[in-house]
Amino acid sequence: MARGQSRSSNTLVVPQASQALDQLKYEVAQELGIQIPQDGYMGYMATRDTGAIGGHITRRLVQIAEQALSGTQGR
Repeated sequence: MARGQSRSSNTLVVPQASQALDQLKYEVAQELGIQIPQDGYMGYMATRDTGAIGGHITRRLVQIAEQALSGTQGR
């Protein structure tokens, strides 16, 4: 599949979120030292690596939501 395409049937409530999530994916991968292929196709990556990226993205999104709900965003 081409970069930015997905087989997922999930639809984003905010269409602009797709670009932000894609950027977050690359940031997390870089922090973990995982190289994402230039064409964006992750089918040949190890499941362990893709799972690590997804897990860290989820943790980061939960942390962002908790901060937003508690009113301590940016502090």
